[in-house]
Amino acid sequence: MQGKGPRYCPSIEDKVMKFDKQSHQIFVEPESRFSQEYYLNGLSTSLPFEAQIGIIRSINGLENAVIERPAYAVEYDYACPDQLFPTLESKKIENLYFAGQINGTSGYEEAAGQGVVAGINAAAKFKGMKPLILRRDESYIGVMIDDIINKSVDEPYRLLTSRAEFRLLLRHDNVHLRLARYGYEYGLISQEFYSSVQEIEKEVNLNIQRISRINVYPSAVNDILISYSTEPIEHTMKLGDILKRPQIPYEALKKLDSIPIQNDEIAEQTDIYFKYGGYLKKMEDEVKKMKKMEEIIISDGFDYDQVHNLAFEAREKLKKIKPATIAQAMRIPGINPSDILNLSVYVNKK
Repeated sequence: MQGKGPRYCPSIEDKVMKFDKQSHQIFVEPESRFSQEYYLNGLSTSLPFEAQIGIIRSINGLENAVIERPAYAVEYDYACPDQLFPTLESKKIENLYFAGQINGTSGYEEAAGQGVVAGINAAAKFKGMKPLILRRDESYIGVMIDDIINKSVDEPYRLLTSRAEFRLLLRHDNVHLRLARYGYEYGLISQEFYSSVQEIEKEVNLNIQRISRINVYPSAVNDILISYSTEPIEHTMKLGDILKRPQIPYEALKKLDSIPIQNDEIAEQTDIYFKYGGYLKKMEDEVKKMKKMEEIIISDGFDYDQVHNLAFEAREKLKKIKPATIAQAMRIPGINPSDILNLSVYVNKK
């Protein structure tokens, strides 16, 4: 077999070749309470039918099993995703959008995420609206699309959290705060929902400012701090500074707040800000740098042969991918900092 299977859901034959183990766990899952069929979870395979029978009947308790439908593998072709704009529209054929496995990705969530973006952008273009392009600091979908259009896909792509350099910003608890404005702009969520999200954001910001100013005296807080196995304070501190301690939740200090937060979601967002504020600030500074690079636009039809001192490999990759901004060019593998510097100088000069 020559095909390169997905790295993150390998077949039994891949596992045998890659891992030195003497046993393998298989889950025998009933398909239905009304059926005699069972699915063997952990035994995906592309081996011949005869081999599958041999494997299954070698398992204790399955000596007489009958295979209703054998396992199979699919090897699919894909369109080179570096031929796509960030909107997932083809660079070669206008108004043609691609999503899912055809872009070299694997997984239901990956396909659904691309389908949402491709669908929104197809409708937006039809209506004459500006395209939806999610940045790497705004969503995992943005990370995935940026990866597949800028990096060569040599095996089925799966979106992992480790691929996102700004993952502290891409939390499940703040998804509505990050993306509701896009949902409302493109007609995907109601005015009522968007207004509630704006209100939450406003309340969180007000509480952060207020709690940062509240003075707390040692006599009022030390018993609480000791009960949470953290050092007592020796002098007056701001409530926000005490909240920075990882052991102390807002709920424990609620009675020290002049206007206690009653909404659990607002309390959680406020607590997260104080616990991770330093890390978030550092990450937001990195995002600002990236946004500056995103603002340097590379015009359509740009002639890279006119850029002096550009490495041959960089020139070839830039011609192939045709990045829309300097930031996108920076994320192309094989493009060196010196190439980016030369390109930036030339673009700004033009």
